[in-house]
Amino acid sequence: MKMEVTGNTGNTGNTGGFEPKIVAFICNWCTYAAADLAGVSRLQMPSNVLNIRVMCSGRINPMLVIRAFSQGADAVLVSGCHMGDCHYITGNYYARRRLLVLKSILTGMGIEPDRFRVTWISAAEAQDYQRTITEITEAVKKLGPLTMFRDAPVIARETPTCAEG
Repeated sequence: MKMEVTGNTGNTGNTGGFEPKIVAFICNWCTYAAADLAGVSRLQMPSNVLNIRVMCSGRINPMLVIRAFSQGADAVLVSGCHMGDCHYITGNYYARRRLLVLKSILTGMGIEPDRFRVTWISAAEAQDYQRTITEITEAVKKLGPLTMFRDAPVIARETPTCAEG
């Protein structure tokens, strides 16, 4: 899977402001539906978010988050169903445990805690999705661009799907 985070970096010309690139890994059954409802309802929110739909937040490998940062994301959001409402019963419990550990690893790597956020948003909570995206965007604008991975070697590479032997 090749993930590229494209868009504006640094100054945006006349506005003189930084527009962060945000990658959002969102659950198909809840948060993606909320994002869709927010769009259909024409709620105002930043357009600098790349929504990546996953079937369950429990299927998000922490390396995907690290890869998003290493390939240019200024912030990453992971969002799924509320606890007890997972379409796959326990997926969000696994996600919560994994992502809590990941947050401490990212902090240890030098990535500010405000750049990585985990939320639980149901399909009917379009306003919560809008508020979350807006809050993340504003927080990252204050932090500025993430520069730690620029001019650094790629830390995550694709591996062959099968090994000989």
